[in-house]
Amino acid sequence: MILFEPTRAAAQAQWSEFLPTAGYYGANRNYVRRGHQNVSRISPWLQKRMLLEREVVGSLRAQWTFPAIEKIVQEVCWRTYWKGWLEQRPEAWARWRAAVPRLRADLNPEQRSVWEAACAGRTGISGFDDWSQELVATGYLHNHARMWFASIWIFTLRLPWELGAAFFYEYLFDGDAASNTLSWRWVAGLQTLGKTYLARAENIAKYTEGRCVPSLGKLAVIAHPITEEPLPRITTWIEDSLCSTHETLTGTGERVGLWLHAEDLAAEIGELTGRKYAAVNAAWPTRIATQAGWSKEVAKWTRSAIDDGATRAEAHYQVQVERGATDDLSKQLLTWAREQNLRHVEAYRPFVGPWLEEGLAIERELRAAGITLTWRRRAWDSELFPYAGSGYFPFWERVKRGIQSSRSYER
Repeated sequence: MILFEPTRAAAQAQWSEFLPTAGYYGANRNYVRRGHQNVSRISPWLQKRMLLEREVVGSLRAQWTFPAIEKIVQEVCWRTYWKGWLEQRPEAWARWRAAVPRLRADLNPEQRSVWEAACAGRTGISGFDDWSQELVATGYLHNHARMWFASIWIFTLRLPWELGAAFFYEYLFDGDAASNTLSWRWVAGLQTLGKTYLARAENIAKYTEGRCVPSLGKLAVIAHPITEEPLPRITTWIEDSLCSTHETLTGTGERVGLWLHAEDLAAEIGELTGRKYAAVNAAWPTRIATQAGWSKEVAKWTRSAIDDGATRAEAHYQVQVERGATDDLSKQLLTWAREQNLRHVEAYRPFVGPWLEEGLAIERELRAAGITLTWRRRAWDSELFPYAGSGYFPFWERVKRGIQSSRSYER
């Protein structure tokens, strides 16, 4: 059983354990082994930014040559790429959110039976059933298994990709609006138009080292086409107005608060380290789990992660941290801001997804009361997101040159 303790200390321990073997990641990463010790397993903490991308890349560069670690650095950057791409095309998230309840309601009896069997791990397809059960039991799947699973779900079982993405998002501890949604779109042939991913029995047998061997004829051999209306792209990313180099409000003499949320739980490290906050709010919005479609385990893990981030923020900033559950986070933050006599609140801007929806509601509530909510962004995102406008490999080539030529991405 893989255990992911929702603390930064656990993240650091896991990364420290893996780092001495990181140079061999490229040769071993595709094998899906019990325990998954051949991969880092840091994604749940990385997704919550309890461990930062720049920390991972910096420690890799300190111990290994770049050729040895290129593949694992590339994998870290995939998460950044997906986020940057979705920031420029948020309609992909909105469409998925709208499609899930509609598609569930529209399943005919035969489809519903297949869908229920897929989620319960009762399809009779070797490997697929194991991965379904592993996901629910542990909140984690190896990336190669995720690709196989998604392909079988879409092309063999002929279930809507949107419902598969919802199944993953419900149970993954590293569930990420961008990485999860866009990865499923990629397998389906929507992300890179016309390029689908088709799971093959021999590939599964090879990389599970014979543990999972789908029977001949069990898997689809042709990927049926899936189409959609073109996604609109918002204006090209020219200058990030949320750049962390903007003048801080905490030097004005006015009381400023910090909103701490689950998409950046290491506020004490990096861009906001030197701020002088009068108070910090890390309250838990009870409705978010239902609206996002998270399981009880994912909701519990996320809330515990926020509590860990709150404890570290409290120690670093030496201020009171507001905690606890609330039915309406925006109103709770307004009450907190008034009680703390705050004129300004700062926060790292959440990415496209459920936390951004909460954040925008908070911004509207505070603005109506004359309180400013100022969004910040980490330098890692400000520097890399502009290159995520098209395909991954042009993005990676540009980022790789920057990583190799300087340490600018390790700040």
